[in-house]
Amino acid sequence: MKTIKERIADKNWNTINTQLHDQGFVIVKNMLNKKECDTLIADYNAHNRYRKIINMQRYRFGIGEYKYFQYPLPGIITELRENVYPNIAPVANQWMEELKSDKRFPLIHQEMKKICHQNGQTKPTVLILKYGEEGFNTLHQDLYGEIYFPLQVVFMLDQAGEDYTGGEFVITEQVPRAQSKANVLQPNLGDMVVFATNFRSAKGSKGYYKVNMKHGVSPVHSGNRHSLGIIFHDAEN
Repeated sequence: MKTIKERIADKNWNTINTQLHDQGFVIVKNMLNKKECDTLIADYNAHNRYRKIINMQRYRFGIGEYKYFQYPLPGIITELRENVYPNIAPVANQWMEELKSDKRFPLIHQEMKKICHQNGQTKPTVLILKYGEEGFNTLHQDLYGEIYFPLQVVFMLDQAGEDYTGGEFVITEQVPRAQSKANVLQPNLGDMVVFATNFRSAKGSKGYYKVNMKHGVSPVHSGNRHSLGIIFHDAEN
């Protein structure tokens, strides 16, 4: 069985990044196996892994619950975070260049993490989410501070249509002076979705412009839906 690092290296990142650049999101198939997904779900109730628990209804974020991991992160999460990041960082930098921003991002995750910590953002933002029947997540952006990386990923830990129904992953795009567009995705167990944290670059008749993006989860009709979210910048609190 291939390691996570080997699986990531085997993906066709040229094709993945072309799609990611052009539309702001992409589904990468079969990144985690069922055993890895089941282990992450089983650890949901562990008391020593998490630094904060959020009841989504309390904060009007939706209906469900999510938990932020604390450092040190589980090995599988560190491996995913550090090996996915360098493959997608070039897209982030291409967007910055096209939008004529002076901002550039390091190509190694440890360097990105170091920048966060130098700016007071020292808390990990990796989280695991759980939705039951009628659970959903309102449209939002995961920024957590002044320093942020413009791409993030989510891994599906259950199988749509078997473990739960509904619960589609929704990504919206707000084009300047136009109505919003909704993209509705239903990834399978073990799939990874890479998507824009808050905006992407798009080419128009007068050059490149910024498309603001948000993401959320549509209502779950039955069963339980778990996902693992990996955000590459850390938080202030």
